[in-house]
Amino acid sequence: MEMGFYFYIACCFLVIFSKTSTAIDTISPSESLPDGRTLVSNDGTFALGFFSPGTPKNRYLGIWYSNIPMQNVVWVANRVNPINDSTGLLKIENSGRIVLQIQNLTSVWSSNTTASVQNPVLQLLDSGNLVVRDERDSNPENYLWQSFDYPSDTILPRMKIGIDLRTGLDRRLSAWKNWDDPSPGDLTFGVELEGNPEMVLRKGSEKLFRSGLWNGNDFSGYRNLGANPIFDYDFVSNGIEVYYTQFLNNKSVLSRAVLNQTESSRQRFAWNSGTQTWQLFVSNPTDNYDKYGNCGPNGNCDSNKLPACYCLTGFSPKWPERWNLSDYAGGCIHSKPLNCQSGDEFIRLRRVKAPDTTNSWVNKTMNLKECRATCLSNCSCTEYTNLDVTRGGNGCAIWFGDLIDIKQFQSNDGQDLYIRVSASELEKKAKVNLAIILATVIAALLGFVLVLCYFRRSRGKLKGVYWIRVST
Repeated sequence: MEMGFYFYIACCFLVIFSKTSTAIDTISPSESLPDGRTLVSNDGTFALGFFSPGTPKNRYLGIWYSNIPMQNVVWVANRVNPINDSTGLLKIENSGRIVLQIQNLTSVWSSNTTASVQNPVLQLLDSGNLVVRDERDSNPENYLWQSFDYPSDTILPRMKIGIDLRTGLDRRLSAWKNWDDPSPGDLTFGVELEGNPEMVLRKGSEKLFRSGLWNGNDFSGYRNLGANPIFDYDFVSNGIEVYYTQFLNNKSVLSRAVLNQTESSRQRFAWNSGTQTWQLFVSNPTDNYDKYGNCGPNGNCDSNKLPACYCLTGFSPKWPERWNLSDYAGGCIHSKPLNCQSGDEFIRLRRVKAPDTTNSWVNKTMNLKECRATCLSNCSCTEYTNLDVTRGGNGCAIWFGDLIDIKQFQSNDGQDLYIRVSASELEKKAKVNLAIILATVIAALLGFVLVLCYFRRSRGKLKGVYWIRVST
């Protein structure tokens, strides 16, 4: 009886121990993770293990959400080297290097860890970041390696997408080739440094969408994202690194941004626990009018108008006949030639996405007046604006050559630009404006006279009616 009782207690401990031991988030060099086992982050949000995306014979090591009913993979280790059986084994060596092996011999993937520590461990964090660190040091600055530095197709909160200028590390997203194949497709998203840095979505070498200039508050090309209930974001460019990162406004919300190879877009989703589905929050490009360079050089795109493409003020279609047939590839040219020596002027364009920054120059200390003078003194300068619109505006950004990919906003999104035009174009505009004002004044006066005559005539008729009634 007593022996049976102790046996029962021992069995209970074994069951409890076996259940808790499977929910581990860390392994050391003396341990390994075989196919069929998982690491689970401490809060239960993410899991690391082997999976098959569609073709059962191919196995990959990846990270996915562990607390929702569907498997959404956010990171894949061996994207280009699938395992074709269930002999995959994950290890961390004494040096801190991670190794993915098959049949306990052949390596199909490994981390490029160069530094080493005394007691390395591999840990899956609550953020979804897989890290190698010293067992006694949890400072993120001292991680030997982290999966956040080698993203797949998904941005998770607090992940950096950008470039470390010291090491050249480029954290860039690349879409899955298709839903069954996590190998890199040709759709990519990351920071581009030429000119002034901005975020660019590409399909191969073709630009599909760009964020626009970071103006201190927002990217000038993003619509209504500055204040939303799900996430906030920041852009850092400090001479050491240039990157884009996101933060959750509510940590209980699950949110991810992922590249969609099929639709050639970057989509942000938020998990709806009520419907148990991912809901699309925002997609870029938002529509055809949001695609890169849709209206050609020096064209402006306004999706609230029809047609959506029109030339900037002071410009006219380069090829009018094609333009009238909705072929905007040629874009627009100055209606009147610029004359740098005799003096050009600038027209203010409000609430727009700043043009492609490839051919631009920036200065962080200039004010807007100095920026204007700098642009005016350079005959190749075609536009200027504040680099930062916060605190009343500061810094200078100027552009050279054609202005590509400007988009008009109706709300308070975007920023104001100052576009170079011929001084004679401004004189013409002033005359037109004066004519419009005079015509408006004359029309108002005529209207007033007509109304006055009407009331006088009506008053006379009323008096006559009153007199006739009295006399009878």
